[in-house]
Amino acid sequence: MSNENSVRLDAIGVATSDLPAALAFYRRLGLTFPEGAERLPHVEAELPGGIRLMFDPVESAKDLGRGRVGLAFLCTGGAAGVDAKYAELTGAGHHGETEPWDADWGQRYAVVHDPDGNQVDLFAWL
Repeated sequence: MSNENSVRLDAIGVATSDLPAALAFYRRLGLTFPEGAERLPHVEAELPGGIRLMFDPVESAKDLGRGRVGLAFLCTGGAAGVDAKYAELTGAGHHGETEPWDADWGQRYAVVHDPDGNQVDLFAWL
């Protein structure tokens, strides 16, 4: 695989039915969250190696599709890297949930499903 079309796991998203309880639990495991995070609509902690563990209330995590866990892969090569990886995965027969698009939050974004139906986000910063 060339560097222009490589990916790395960047984030794991978890939908939770009780955000304060989830954050308290993971704080006991050593994760650090900002003060007042329990009242935020989206919370992240950076793990060793730079991977982000993200928490969203179930009500606002509808973007996780059918599951409660989603993986996000950072694509090198910018927008073209997202487009190429999406085309590669859907060309290999994997379900494409959302074709690549330029999201309002400043990323080129696409969504595919793994063979078990788990959501896998592909993104690059614009």
